[in-house]
Amino acid sequence: MKIYPIESGNFKLDGGAMFGVVPKSIWNKTNPADANNLIDLAARCLLIEDGNKLILVDTGMGNKQSEKFFGYYSLWGSHNLDKSLAHYGFHRDDITDVFLTHLHFDHSGGAIQWNKDRTGYEPAFKNAKYWTNQNHWEWATNPNPREKASFLKENLLPMQEAGQLHFINRKENNYLENSELGFDILFVDGHTEKQMLPIFKYKNQTLAYCADLLATAGHIPIPYVMGYDTRPLLTVSEKEYFLNRAANENWLLLLEHDAHNEIITVQNTEKGVRLNEILKYEDIL
Repeated sequence: MKIYPIESGNFKLDGGAMFGVVPKSIWNKTNPADANNLIDLAARCLLIEDGNKLILVDTGMGNKQSEKFFGYYSLWGSHNLDKSLAHYGFHRDDITDVFLTHLHFDHSGGAIQWNKDRTGYEPAFKNAKYWTNQNHWEWATNPNPREKASFLKENLLPMQEAGQLHFINRKENNYLENSELGFDILFVDGHTEKQMLPIFKYKNQTLAYCADLLATAGHIPIPYVMGYDTRPLLTVSEKEYFLNRAANENWLLLLEHDAHNEIITVQNTEKGVRLNEILKYEDIL
């Protein structure tokens, strides 16, 4: 197995929304805000090369939305998905599987693109199976008012219409070992219904892709929960389980949204689980 970080682009969001009830005087120390109260964020996807499979985990926002839409998110930097794939010698047509942790636009937008004459939409990875789970698909395609703006039909329905949509065969519990894609999956429900976190062995270490359960290194303290979460108290208990296990078993945590920290480890302290090391992908590849 080989893994590669795929930088699909950087954006900004309101720091208060990202940290919920945590005061700015606290979160600003780890995630400094600009004059508009916005903090730096990444859409750092993950590419897993395993045998005949080339699996892309999440796809970023993509580029098909309007200038007005992207204006809300203060895009910055020069990263994009195609350039990042090419850096490692790959093209989007090489992707065999697209694994979507969940279907919010900043994770699934790059999965769908305009068709050639811009009259409609089509899958951006024409040779790939697109993976979600049935619970989350139903949640996303019949959205609640709180999340409706994050679940965009143009990001979702074309993968079904093209016949490329597949559901992970989830068991009754929230930890699935050895999924169809070869890695374990932790299902978490605090941020949104049945978000999926890939967990796998790499060079005798356990790696976990954190998606939106742990947005940045600044979110490590258990009560630091995003204002975007639909069930914040559930996120608290899910983080407690996840971070305690990560500390006890020395997991490497791959951060999707932290623009400045790619990988971290955590440790148990008198104050609870806290940051241990900060690493880069080049340190483990």
